[in-house]
Amino acid sequence: MKQIKIEGKRKLTGEIKISGSKNSAVALVPASLLSNGIVTIDNIPDISDIEALNEILSYLGAKVTREGSTMKIDATNIKNIEIPENISKKLRASYYFMGALLGKYKKVQMYFPGGCSIGERPINLHLSGFEALGAKVTNNGNCYLVEADELVGTNIYLDFASVGATINLMLAAVYAKGVTIIENAAKEPHIVNVATFLNQLGAKISGAGTSKIYIEGVEELTGGFHEVVPDYIEAGTYVIAGALCGQHLKISNLIPKHIESLITKLKDMNADLEIGEDYIIINQKENYIPVNIKTSPYPGFPTDLQQPFTVLLTQANGTSYVEENIWENRFMHIPYLKRMGAEIEIMGKKIYIQGKTDLVGKEVEATDLRAGAAMVLAGLIAEGTTKITAIEHVLRGYENIIEKLQNVGAKIELEEI
Repeated sequence: MKQIKIEGKRKLTGEIKISGSKNSAVALVPASLLSNGIVTIDNIPDISDIEALNEILSYLGAKVTREGSTMKIDATNIKNIEIPENISKKLRASYYFMGALLGKYKKVQMYFPGGCSIGERPINLHLSGFEALGAKVTNNGNCYLVEADELVGTNIYLDFASVGATINLMLAAVYAKGVTIIENAAKEPHIVNVATFLNQLGAKISGAGTSKIYIEGVEELTGGFHEVVPDYIEAGTYVIAGALCGQHLKISNLIPKHIESLITKLKDMNADLEIGEDYIIINQKENYIPVNIKTSPYPGFPTDLQQPFTVLLTQANGTSYVEENIWENRFMHIPYLKRMGAEIEIMGKKIYIQGKTDLVGKEVEATDLRAGAAMVLAGLIAEGTTKITAIEHVLRGYENIIEKLQNVGAKIELEEI
């Protein structure tokens, strides 16, 4: 087992370059199975979620090679066999193999995926969408069999603007006969990235990034090249770190528009920001104004930045509140922040933060990916030593987080326990 150890109260100065989007990459890799050629994907982050996806690809018989941030995937001779639980449960995004394999072979059998325990995350929207396309879904315990004689385009309305369901249904509909329309579709940047990738291979998808996506079925997808968009959640996390302890900290290779909701709140707090075309320079300030946030689907305030942002709100002078409207278990980091000295009260789906409070290093746990990021940020500004266990969650989604923070002055290390 490993833990992260942080000696706090150090200024971060220099440059952090943002990696490729985790949420985009974990969809692009399974989507490559739809191709009948060799796919090259650049700017793939070096994270454990990608390793888990590659394990599934190899199990199915795909040829995968990786050099640095570039991955080549040859899925021309894969076997459409059952994906067992021991590899499907390693990450939530394994469910994208459902849409890809169903789309290409009209059949997929796999176990329910894993991922962070941040709340109920059923795949009913995915399954009902598959059924609308003409598939039959059979559930045997935790194993799903989805099969169809043929897939036929149809209108699908999502009760919730689910990112996973939007992408999975795009994958399934690429080879369906006729036109599929997904209404109330999610709008996140990685959905646009996946649609662009599929179009480069020969798909006919329009409307990605809006609430209505059109997919006209095609006969074949060929090979091609694509680049993963920068990770706006990673970017937001490090921008928040800069607000906490930055000294001319430059966050580069980002798209500011993707974190516009965060930037707006930082400006409301009177943060010291310089925003360029593909970078943000940020400095710590002493007198932050308290603000309130409500998480909502993109372009609203991201649920994935709620937990890191909570740490910043402990440093504002006054009372702030956070309302979580996406996942019900997204406050599991709060007891650990309180252990470090934060004054926070949980009331239903809201938390109230009273600042400004000085944090003290303690032994804490990364209960999920973004909670782990929050604990890292808390450790950076805490007095003394912070030790974070269960850090495999953090390594799932942040490429080289230890090295990136070390390079800008943090005293942080990964150690065996």
